[in-house]
This record gives sequence, C-alpha cells and structure tokens, in this order.
Amino acid sequence: MASNPTPKPPDPAQSQQPPALFDRLRMALLEDLGTPEQGDVTSTALIPEDLEVEGVVLAKAPGVVCGVNLLTLVFQMAEELVSAAAQNRAWEVQEASEAAQQGQTSWQQVGDLAAKKEGSAIRVKAVKKDGTRVAPGDAVAEVRGNARALLAGERVALNLLCHLSGVATATAKYVEAVQGTSAKIVDTRKTTPLWRDLEKYAVKCGGGVNHRLALHDMVLIKDNHLALWGAGGPAMAANVAKARFQGKIPVMIEVTDLRALAKVCRESAPDYILLDNFDAAGLTEAVGWCQRWYKDRGARPLLEASGGVTLENVKSVAASGVDRISIGALTHSVRALDLSLELKKISGDATA
Repeated sequence: MASNPTPKPPDPAQSQQPPALFDRLRMALLEDLGTPEQGDVTSTALIPEDLEVEGVVLAKAPGVVCGVNLLTLVFQMAEELVSAAAQNRAWEVQEASEAAQQGQTSWQQVGDLAAKKEGSAIRVKAVKKDGTRVAPGDAVAEVRGNARALLAGERVALNLLCHLSGVATATAKYVEAVQGTSAKIVDTRKTTPLWRDLEKYAVKCGGGVNHRLALHDMVLIKDNHLALWGAGGPAMAANVAKARFQGKIPVMIEVTDLRALAKVCRESAPDYILLDNFDAAGLTEAVGWCQRWYKDRGARPLLEASGGVTLENVKSVAASGVDRISIGALTHSVRALDLSLELKKISGDATA
C-alpha cells in the first residue's frame, strides 16, 4: 500500500502577498449575500428583477475621498452575482472569444460584442478623483444600472469608500498640521488584515508617505528583537543586520533615549533611527546631537519620531527637525468619512 506523499511547505514567495483584490472584493460581497439560494431577500421580495435605476454617491461631511476607483469593480461584480442577465453577458463574450480562437468569428466582432454588453452593464462615473477634497453635498460618483445589483453591492462599496476616505482625511489633517516643516507623515503596519494595500494607498491619497509594506522589505529592530536575540545592544544588532543583507534591505533601529541614540550613531550605520516615545524637547535634543555628530562625518540616518503623536502635538514634534513621523492611528482608529448612495428610478421607466 503506497504511503501518502509528504506535504510540501507553502511557497514563501506566494505567501507574502494577500489574495488578489478581485478575490477579496468577491469574498466581501459573498459575506453579505450568502449562498446563491439566499442572496438579498429584501430586494428579491420588493424590487423587480429588471428594474433600472440611477443614483449618486454624496459626501455628507468634509474630507478627502479615496476608493472611488473601486466602485465600478464592486458594483459590476455584484451584478454578476445576482443578475442572470449579467451572467449571460459574460458567457456570450466568453463563447465569442472561444469561437474567435477557432477561427469561426473575428476578434473585431468579439470586441464589438464586448463593448455592446459592457454598455448594458452597471455604469459608474467618477465625479471626484481619489485624493480630492469634498464638502457636504458634493457628488462623488454617479451610478446607473440594475437596481438589485446596486443594492447588493451598496454596503461593500460604501464600507470601503467611507473607511478609505476616513484614512485619507485623517492623513491630510496631519499633513496640513506639519506644513512649514520638513517632516513627512508616515503610516505603519497597524492596518486591517488583508486590506493593508488599500489603506496604504489611502494614506498616499491624503498626502502621507508609506512606511515598509510588510516584514520582508525593511529590517526594523525593536525592543523584543533585542531581548530575544540577547547577543548585544542596538548598535551591534544594526551592524549584524547590515552585514546580513549587504545594503540590499534598509535597516532601522529603535532607540528610547539619547544615550542609546549616541551609541548607535558612534558604533553603527543604520539607514533609519526610530526615536520611540521621545517628548518634543527630547526630539529636539536628539536631532541637534545628530546634526553635530554627523557635521563632518557625512549623511546621517533619517530620524523618525513615533509614539504618542496626536493632531494636538504633531506640530511640535515636526518642529524638532525629525525627518518622519509615523502614526499608527492613521489606519487603526480613524473615523469613516460619512458618504451615502441615493438611488431613484430612471425617469420614464415603464415600471415607475
């Protein structure tokens, strides 16, 4: 009797990335819709299957929008899940493509069919681009198409749009607060699992800068690493990491006081130094010390302030002269921007 083959470990290169955006959005829609036999029971009971509607996404509070580019994808995916007509359109285009591959029809005819079918699908017109400021009452996007499909995708679309716009809005407030200084506002890895790429995109839409994407693209040595390593202090750890990756991966080391900062600068050459939980006076002293130490020694590491940063104190943190200010609150505790989708029957619709 043959033995079972030994399971192979997962490929690290494949495990470093979240599922494709298309798959995550589809899973989000299915979380709301349930099985094909379940679906949106309210719309099934009350909304005609072929009802066409139009609508607008409205801002109800001032802010910076982000996620507008996702609306078309979310709503058209929702349509394919709930509309038999949409499923038939997809099959017709696929069958035409297969016929073209066999020489039974031309690719021009396939393109014409796809364009015609696309014209009957849900349409989304972006009125505001990602990264644009909005005021209450501003139209963000216009939609038109099957009512059941729009209702099926409404919550997923708004959840993403409101949350990402909240991230962009919060980031923009911090960026505005440090204007006139050289400090950049930077995000962290304190993000929603599986949605980090979108949240970091939202930070950029708000005028911020992305920190490392994940554990694999920067060495960041913190207190737990030093405690578990146990072979030396921050300076030695930075040297070991620099030697290990030969400059191919940037190295950041965390310090918690001026003494540790001075030792790191004298005995190692990290790319970044994270000044953790320094107050404004301590940050000013740290920046001044580094400027004096590196005056005749070449470029200094970039200095990043982190810990306890709020809108109320970020200006004083920036005024210390640090290069970057990392703020976990940009993604882990922002308030969603208030937006809504208002739908109505198309004027002249026979079912109106």
